Amino acid sequence: MHSTRISRFLRSSGLLALLMTCSLAGAQSWPDKPIRMVVPFPAGGATDVVARLIAQEASSQLGQQIVVENKSGAGGTIGAGEAARAAPDGYTILLTTSSTHAISPHLFKSLPYDPASFTPIAHLADAASILLVTPSLPANSVQELIDLARQKPDELNYASSGNGTIPHLTCASFLARAGVSMTHVPYRGTGPGLNDLIAGNIQVLCDSLPTGLPHVRSGKARALAVTGPERSPLAPELPTVAESGLPGYSSVTWFGLYGPAGLPQDIAVKLNEVFTKSVHQPDVTKRLRDLGIEPAKAGSPRQFADMVSADSERWGRIITESNITIQ
Repeated sequence: MHSTRISRFLRSSGLLALLMTCSLAGAQSWPDKPIRMVVPFPAGGATDVVARLIAQEASSQLGQQIVVENKSGAGGTIGAGEAARAAPDGYTILLTTSSTHAISPHLFKSLPYDPASFTPIAHLADAASILLVTPSLPANSVQELIDLARQKPDELNYASSGNGTIPHLTCASFLARAGVSMTHVPYRGTGPGLNDLIAGNIQVLCDSLPTGLPHVRSGKARALAVTGPERSPLAPELPTVAESGLPGYSSVTWFGLYGPAGLPQDIAVKLNEVFTKSVHQPDVTKRLRDLGIEPAKAGSPRQFADMVSADSERWGRIITESNITIQ
């Protein structure tokens, strides 16, 4: 009887070792075919440009092509839902932004995915906005704008690209932190809002740096500050909102990489290493900064998850306190 138990143990141990060997071999052989990168926003937009730029470098490091697929619609939720339902084998990944994982869960009553139904991989980059005012407005600093808004509650208008969009939330969080109120005027994109700002029909707008700066330098708009935690290399002369009278204020759009839930940890770690290295390649970093996008500091998948959790909590609070809804 004793020898029988020993024999069974040896057979089961051998099977376990075989399974472990097969698993290790599978992990070591990944990737052995092209990887699909889902981008839940339209081709040509900022997220698409970031995805294609980083994917090109990551492809060369992995030795397999990364094919970018745009699955846009419903504020990025359609593409995110498709990525969430993919097999967790490392051959489908999602490059997305704050919109799908930190903002949409607080705006939509239902989503085609659970924000927790993903494997966090890497925080890749951040994009701050620029706080613009129409040149005729008697405000040459953040503090002067706050003072003016305090004197004229709801009389100043601020534009956005629509209810619940990042430009809307960036301004809403600014107003909440400053304790003042303005009237929100949503547009179909920031372009029409910027045109109305230049014409003097709108007083305030939070826009992307590459879009807003040419109008600032031509004198058609006035820049007061950038919304990120640090000054931008594109406009180092501009202070941050935080150093201009609102300590602690920061609003950026982050870009990050996810896999479906259940993605093997070794693959997640490998993707983290490859994409972090890719985004910090000198030529990639330069091209990102030319777009007003700053590569994120290297961090683990867990650190990325913790950052998104804190960002989601912050946006949820702003959305609730400012009574922001999708109309």
